[in-house]
Amino acid sequence: MSTLFWKILRLSPVLLGASLFFCGSAYAQENASEQTVGNSTEVTVAPSTELPQTLVIASRTIAPQNISEPTVASGTDQAALPESTVEVSTQLPEITQTQPSISPVTPTDPSVNFNRADSTLAQQVPASDKTTAESAEVLQQIQQYQENDAGSPAEALDQVTNVTQLSDVRPTDWAYEALRSLVERYGCIAGYPDGTFRGNRAMTRYEFAAGLNACLQQIERIIGGGGNEFATKADLETLQRLVDEFRTELTALGGRVDQLEGRVAFLEDHQFSTTTKLRGEAIFAISDLFGGQDRAGNDYARDETVFQDRVRLSFDTSFTGKDLLRTRLQAGNFNDFGPLTSSPGPGVGITREGRLGFAADTGNSVEIDRLFYRFPLGNFGQAYLLASGVPFEDIVDVVNPGLDSSGTGALSRFGRFSPIYRMGGQGTGAAITLGGGKRPLRFDAVYSTNEGSNPDEGAGLFDGNYSALAQLTFKPFDAFKIAATYVNSYTGSGIGLNHSTGSLASNVRVNGSPVVGNSYGLEASFAFSPQLILSGWGAYTAARVIGVGDADVWTYGGTLSINDFGKKGSSLGFVVGMEPKLTGTSSAVLASGIGGLQAGRRSDRDTSLHLEGFYKFRLSPNILITPGVIWLTAPGHDSRNDDIFIGTLRTTFTF
Repeated sequence: MSTLFWKILRLSPVLLGASLFFCGSAYAQENASEQTVGNSTEVTVAPSTELPQTLVIASRTIAPQNISEPTVASGTDQAALPESTVEVSTQLPEITQTQPSISPVTPTDPSVNFNRADSTLAQQVPASDKTTAESAEVLQQIQQYQENDAGSPAEALDQVTNVTQLSDVRPTDWAYEALRSLVERYGCIAGYPDGTFRGNRAMTRYEFAAGLNACLQQIERIIGGGGNEFATKADLETLQRLVDEFRTELTALGGRVDQLEGRVAFLEDHQFSTTTKLRGEAIFAISDLFGGQDRAGNDYARDETVFQDRVRLSFDTSFTGKDLLRTRLQAGNFNDFGPLTSSPGPGVGITREGRLGFAADTGNSVEIDRLFYRFPLGNFGQAYLLASGVPFEDIVDVVNPGLDSSGTGALSRFGRFSPIYRMGGQGTGAAITLGGGKRPLRFDAVYSTNEGSNPDEGAGLFDGNYSALAQLTFKPFDAFKIAATYVNSYTGSGIGLNHSTGSLASNVRVNGSPVVGNSYGLEASFAFSPQLILSGWGAYTAARVIGVGDADVWTYGGTLSINDFGKKGSSLGFVVGMEPKLTGTSSAVLASGIGGLQAGRRSDRDTSLHLEGFYKFRLSPNILITPGVIWLTAPGHDSRNDDIFIGTLRTTFTF
């Protein structure tokens, strides 16, 4: 005990010295803080070396009842702030409070997380209790632009989607075009509930700063979020000038000017072009086919597991902000499994059912896969000029939401949409779309050919294979839509209906004879909720083999999509239906000439069901992993063929 007491006594001078040192440091720091917020009328914030200037905020106490609404500055005059003023200082005062440097906001994932709320309102300037109260009053005054003069919320401004909604804005007004552009391109203009804009009313600089901040967010969304909208170089230059002019008010809103400038610089640096957006998609897929034997006793197991890929780069260009020129490059090395081809031979050429919806084979050589130009027809619709490789699915609504994309939708061609949209020759031509959008009715008309560039006789735009579509879509409310489709097609000798799905016989291909098809379809989709969507279709084709006879082909299908299953952004999907089936022919002569039809029969023997299940797992905003399986119960609509199973693991990268 005496030994312990002696050791403590020896250490007491050391403990006493340390205590005096820390107490002195704490006292010095507290004294410095008191000097900073004492009787001085200035609180100085010294930025880091990254900022070119020092912001000095001069604060003074003002009672709330003395706050008057600031007026808009005219010319280059700056309106004084009612609570505080911001001025540029070239020297640092003796007593400063230093704030850490904040670099410009640079999201790691601009395509999804670019428009973040926390990047809009930046960090507040450190201040005393007095300046904090004054800042609250400043923000309170900014909110007045959403209320009437009496402060009633009954006059809150409503978002405007079309300039014609503003009853007091006329085409003869000097600012009409500017308002129209801000409303229709950026959606950052609001009007009053009575349908007026009140353009002659005096506006505070705070109101303008709030509107500028809203437009800045909208341009961020346009560049980072996708779609067919474009922010031009002139837009970004104008935005930068406005940020410079209204830096004082934006600071009072709570946003640091250096962060806003950094965000504008980020937009300029990361925009691919002032007129063009670059989009990319890459697919890696591991697939295999399983099953027993075909009706001739040939094993399906001859096929091996494969690792295949497909890459697409789309260049979306706009010259007016409303039109679209799309140029898409593609490379891929997908090959169909033997039983799913049309080539005859042991164990191959059984059916065209179960084909993968993302398959494309160019030998991994790059080629132009899509080329078209779209432009608006006033407010009534849009027109298309189809230069190369454009199918119906790129123009019309195929009424299978969430599953129609080849890269992120259903796994099979059949599961993406009705085979009626694949009839005939497609690729070059013209199209028109009327209505749509918020209107309940939409009408589509398309004329297309896959021989538009061939000048030979029997080819060209109007003398070769073609397909003409007319579709009327009715959408009475957001959760439900239904469409009626008609397709007239013509294909030359040895091609058939060219829908490339279903049984071989359903293609009605007769060597040496052209085929005319008249196809009728009905498609519908109903969303019980955003997480549960049920869709389906049915189609009938009356095919006429010129000079030989007629044939009938039927198909139907249904899909179920369960969104946000297991994880937000992921979904579980199912497909069930009958791929195109030949149900009858007008003569035995015709039946004997149809490729894939058994001798002595005038229709497919049985009915095969297409059953498909998959899970789209959202690994990240840009990576989607989709495992799934396709089951054909009687391949080729022939129960003598053993069932076929196709398993695949699709990984889709988007950028």
